[in-house]
Formats: sequence, C-alpha cells, structure tokens
Amino acid sequence: MRIIHTADWHLGHSLNGWSREEEHRVFFDRLGDVLEAEQADILLVAGDIFDNSNPSGEVQKLFYRTLTEFKKRRPGLVTIISGGNHDPAHRLEAPSSILQALDVHVVGTVTRIEGEIDISRLLIPIPDIQAESAATMQNGSKGVALYVLAIPFLRASDLPGLSFGAEQGGSPVVEAAKAFYEDVASKALEIAGDVPIIATSHLHCAGGLESEGAERRILIGGSHALPVSVFPDCLAYVALGHLHGQQTLGDGRIRYSGSCFPLSASEIRYSHGVTLAQLKHGAINHAHIPIKRPAPVLRIPANGTIALDDLASALASIEIDETLPMGLRAIVYLEMEADHSAAIIMTEASKMVAEQGLRLGGLRIHKPQKQAMPADEVMESLSDTTPEQLFI
Repeated sequence: MRIIHTADWHLGHSLNGWSREEEHRVFFDRLGDVLEAEQADILLVAGDIFDNSNPSGEVQKLFYRTLTEFKKRRPGLVTIISGGNHDPAHRLEAPSSILQALDVHVVGTVTRIEGEIDISRLLIPIPDIQAESAATMQNGSKGVALYVLAIPFLRASDLPGLSFGAEQGGSPVVEAAKAFYEDVASKALEIAGDVPIIATSHLHCAGGLESEGAERRILIGGSHALPVSVFPDCLAYVALGHLHGQQTLGDGRIRYSGSCFPLSASEIRYSHGVTLAQLKHGAINHAHIPIKRPAPVLRIPANGTIALDDLASALASIEIDETLPMGLRAIVYLEMEADHSAAIIMTEASKMVAEQGLRLGGLRIHKPQKQAMPADEVMESLSDTTPEQLFI
C-alpha cells in the first residue's frame, strides 16, 4: 500500500490581505501529479483543511472540486480527512454521506455511546485490492490491507478523565490524552487483529519545531504539547498535522508532513511537500516528497536588514513573470533599517513593492540596539537617584 500523507492546507488563508487561493490551486494540481506518479492508494489529510471556522463558499467549492479531481486522476484512491484545531468540526463532517461515494472519509469529532468511544466512526478499513479473495484474517478482517484510525483534534471535552485536582506527579493533560489514545488503540486492535493500524492526529508533540507566526498554540488546560509516548506501540505509523515543518519524531514512526507552502516568514527555509509512506509486510517506511512552491516567498535581505535607499535595487533584482496573475507573484518580507521614520519607511517600501509587481507579506523595522550603560552609571534603585538625574 502506498500512502500520501499531507496536512495543514489552510484553505482560505490570506497574508497581509493577499489571498492564497491561486497558490492552493497550483499546489493541488501538483499534488494530483504526485498521486498519479506514486500510484497512491491512500491520501491522508491530518487536519487544518481550512484556515478558519467559517470558510467562504468559494473556499469550500475549491475543497470539494479538489477531492473530485483527485478521484478522477486516481480512481482507486481512498481519502481520509481528520479535523484540526482551525477546522469547523461539524461542518467538515456534514457532507460525509455524499463524500463516501468518492471513497472520501471525514472525521471531525469524537463521539461516544454511553460513555464509550464509538470506534466505528474512527476506524476505517482499507480493502486489499490485490487479495480480495484471500482467506479470512484474524477477527474476521477479510480482504483488509490495513486500518486507518482517524483521530481529529482533541478538545478538553474529548478527554473525560481530565482533572485538574491533585496531580499525581505528572501533567493531567498528558495523562488524560495518554489514556484516550490507549483506549482508542485498544478498541481498534480488537477489530484489526493482526492487520496493521496507522493513525492520524492533529496536535503539537513535544520536541517538534514550531513556526513562529503561523501555528496557533493548542491549549488544553494550559498545556500545548504532548510527548510522543502518548501514541501506543501498536500503531505502525502516526500521520500528524499542526506543525508546519516536515519532521520525524520519536522512534521514526511519528511524522509531520508539514504545510503545503509557507504560511509565514518563519517557514521560508522549509522544504514543503508531502510524505510518501509505504506499507510492506506490515512495516512502514516513509520519505519526504518536495513539491515546488506555487509562488516564491522571499526575505529581503536574506540576512540582516536593508536601508530604504537600497530597497529599490534589491526589488529590481527579483525575476518577475509579468504574465502571471498577482496571486502567483512572489511574496516578499522586508527587514528594514530604522533610517527614517516608521511612517515613511512603511509607506515608501509598500509603494516600491507594489510598483515592482510583487506582494508584500510583511515588514519589520529594526531599531538600533541601545548601548548598555557603563557599570558605574547603572542605577540600583530609585532611592539612589534625584529627580534631576531621572530627566537628564
């Protein structure tokens, strides 16, 4: 089985007023190319499909059109989508009955029946097309190649054991989350037997690299990161979303695929793309597949700061395809010296970027650092000073 793992699409995202819709369209075209080239059997989308809880009609059209196009390009594809902290969980699930006709399974919430997790909504069997006539496997898993345990972003209400009373040596959030994953994995094992189980989830694992300015810190009772130990060993692979840099954690089976393209200045250095995970004889191996950015995202200058008088020549050195729509032109982040007033720098720099046919992603003005006072002039307290000294 060949699995493409992606996450953090953030459909509807805008940057300094610039829509990313054109970039998303190009990314999806290239993702479709990857699905075909890699002969993918499964597409996992691990949360944050949308950028906010009220996506526009146009954004939703793009989402559903994309799923339909993927199915056309790869008819045997099974797509599994789990919700993230940005997603409107119930709205995401609303068209599930229709989407299942496209082999698209959507899980936005965790439901319980008489207090017990409804595992039937989270555990999705993937048929073994090459062995549909195989003998019945353990626990009746006939013709099933693997199971996907689709776990969406967990809210405090999904962790009924969460208590902030007397702590017994550890974080109550970690303990409650660990109990949840153990419970859901145990229920999945009862059904899967010897068939491999892979999982999706959307959270911040401790030790993962964060993207400043792009990722909303997930808070459950004041905690925002969970250790990789919350994932039971029975899970062959854990496809994560939330952190935007592609990275592997723990013993190698826990993986962030990363976002589709830079969503903030801190992501300029990332290699964006998707993860190809392959299941062979019950074991999973994975590799990063880079996907070319739909539009360049640049920091000017690459290091340090730039004076306003030097900005025009720096912008002029950027190659621009004037046939491209503005939605696919380069995005630039400016790191400016405070050599003029802030108002002049912001006005003039924005004008230069626009005249050059580029998109301004952000602008920061760096004031020169003040020199530290000599040790013999440092005041220890107000009692050591006079009113006249304070206003010199």
